[in-house]
Amino acid sequence: MKTKQRLDKILAHMGFGTRSEIKRLVKAGEVEVNGSTVKDSGLQVNPAADTILVAGEQVVYREYIYVMLNKPQGVISATEDTRERTVIDLLPEEYRHFEPFPVGRLDKDTEGLLLLTNDGQLAHQLLSPRKHVPKTYYAEVAGRVDSRDEEAFAKGVTLDDGYETMPAKLVILKQGDPEQSQLSRIELTIQEGKFHQVKRMFEAVGKKVVYLKRITMGPLLLDEHLPLGGYRELTEAELAALPLVKKE
Repeated sequence: MKTKQRLDKILAHMGFGTRSEIKRLVKAGEVEVNGSTVKDSGLQVNPAADTILVAGEQVVYREYIYVMLNKPQGVISATEDTRERTVIDLLPEEYRHFEPFPVGRLDKDTEGLLLLTNDGQLAHQLLSPRKHVPKTYYAEVAGRVDSRDEEAFAKGVTLDDGYETMPAKLVILKQGDPEQSQLSRIELTIQEGKFHQVKRMFEAVGKKVVYLKRITMGPLLLDEHLPLGGYRELTEAELAALPLVKKE
């Protein structure tokens, strides 16, 4: 974070309005810095060291946000869309003005862990193919998943486009019985993020995923207390476990 920034830029980042709206606040005498009423909205201030008040309310500045979302089905992993509801639409304005974005994507019909942030460096660390960040999914699969599938996934399977996946860890929680229309329940940990990868991996072994939820991404574990569509900021312990998180 730069030592000094324009006051109007800082206040806009913190959600106090557009620069023109902030200019009007300053003109109305509503903004103070270190106990003095400000007359210039372009004043250079240090948000980490200077005390800023807007209408008597102290501004607690922060540059980055890190929000865990339990993504529901029916919303898309995008920042905006003219037709579909996005994961950003699930957040209140107090977070949206930071202009967060989803770190990676979950399919529209996939639930579970999604990190929303405006920290581009962190997103790169988590998404870079070279980093092989593990992601674990819970899935319900039509058909009987057995040890042959565990062995196939452990070696890597060939997807429909010829791509050979990296080795993946398949854990069978409950074997389904196709004759009784019972689904298999599994957990699968992969180190890549190919389009529809989990679904396509099961298709490669002749089975179909009917329900999918991401439960981990790197060191992050989905908070089981978060309802679908629920969100919360990451805890200090979760932040400390992430690579290159900016320290305020």
